[in-house]
Amino acid sequence: MDKSVADLSGGQRTKVLLGKLLLEKPDILLLDEPTNYLDVENIEWLKRYLNDYENAFILISHDIPFLNSVINLIYHMDNQELNRYPGGYDHFQEVYAMKKAQLEAAYNKQQKEIADLKDFVARNKARVATRNMAMSRQKKLDKMDIIELAAEKPKPEFHFKEARTPGRYLFQTKDLVIGYGEPLSSKLNLQMERGQKIVLTGANGIGKTTLLKSLLGLIPSLEGEVEQGDYLEIGYFEQEMDQNINTTCIEELWQEFPGFSQYEVRAALAKCGLTTKHIESKVKVLSGGEQAKVRLCKIINRESNLLVLDEPTNHLDVDAKDELKRALQEYKGSILMVCHEPEFYNGLASEVWDCTEWTTKLY
Repeated sequence: MDKSVADLSGGQRTKVLLGKLLLEKPDILLLDEPTNYLDVENIEWLKRYLNDYENAFILISHDIPFLNSVINLIYHMDNQELNRYPGGYDHFQEVYAMKKAQLEAAYNKQQKEIADLKDFVARNKARVATRNMAMSRQKKLDKMDIIELAAEKPKPEFHFKEARTPGRYLFQTKDLVIGYGEPLSSKLNLQMERGQKIVLTGANGIGKTTLLKSLLGLIPSLEGEVEQGDYLEIGYFEQEMDQNINTTCIEELWQEFPGFSQYEVRAALAKCGLTTKHIESKVKVLSGGEQAKVRLCKIINRESNLLVLDEPTNHLDVDAKDELKRALQEYKGSILMVCHEPEFYNGLASEVWDCTEWTTKLY
């Protein structure tokens, strides 16, 4: 309770913001991705709270199971248009797909009609006998309300580059105690072998991020030791990006890969689903999801045999999340990941480690 908010984990900060918001007893709640960083238990609590909430709320979220359990109306923002769909997310997807298919069918039918009319006009406008019919068809063409299909948004493509095969053990710990000043864990004797895809779960603030940083040697342990394996090439995705950086996306990637040409930098960022406008913008003005794609771009373009991912799905839209899961399933290396979304790691993880079993911070 006495800690600075800046020293709390992402999930704990979200809880502070929610607590502050709910104590204000507002007439309407505006919630911008409220499940980011929250553990499973707190997401369940938030579901119950919103289902019992008497007033209105407007919610932005990419967590589909959460959306389906709390909402009854969707406003879909697409190509600068806002459309209203009553019902849950699954129902919206069905209606949207049907609407899109109908529009495409109408577009194709109209394009054929336009081609036929233009062909008739071209063949008949010069002949006296058929000139009037040609002019009539030209008028029809001129008055036609042209159906336009919206440009498809760029979809991300993630393909992790793989480094040489590492030794059998990626890391082993001996009586490791993690923490900042005070211990967050009992003595840990953990090991990870080549080929494992491990997910760490557990409540916010119990030391999952601290464990990752201790294993990577980014922070000192309080006791014990970590032994990293041979030939490790690690790709590390941090939970948050430094918000004080002043670089553009291009500069950010160039710092990481100075040998890339401008074309290669732009192509790499575009493959991650970023538009030209995003690529030339400063990283700090991008949305959370766009910033996450920039960070993923750095990891994807460097060879690795162990990916250490700290809540990589936070902020990502549905397409990016689906593509990330596909790419991680395809990845031949090992994965150590913190994640609170079972629907994301099911079918991907070979093991799930529950960190509540060793933490000293049970609330």
